[in-house]
Amino acid sequence: MKNRFDSLAFVLILLSFLTFSFACSSKVEIEGIDFEAWKNDRGGCKGDRLAALDTFRPLKDELLGKDNQALMKTLGRPDQVELADRSQSFFIYFAEPGPECEQFVKQNEEPLKIILRLNALSRVSEVTITRTNPW
Repeated sequence: MKNRFDSLAFVLILLSFLTFSFACSSKVEIEGIDFEAWKNDRGGCKGDRLAALDTFRPLKDELLGKDNQALMKTLGRPDQVELADRSQSFFIYFAEPGPECEQFVKQNEEPLKIILRLNALSRVSEVTITRTNPW
């Protein structure tokens, strides 16, 4: 009987530790980008994200493996979230004015966007800068 309680206590301690580790995601530190301006440029309407894109492009792989909470602390809420199969999701940040901007004009070409693919564990597995949609 004592072994059973020891096992249960171990499992509870382990779960508490894992919960604490995931709850304490910190902001990703990437030099040279004003992420406060990035966060305030919802939908890419102001052009701040587009201006930071040349600096962001070579550093984008630093986001690989980061969890969704660290992303939101760094980049702010995504402009769009798309759910995919196998519990994957896409966080989409518009670099050019997106559909929620006043100056958005529907063209033959989609606006430029940064797409982060998150795997089933809510960790970034791919970062893409493109005009095409992931779905």
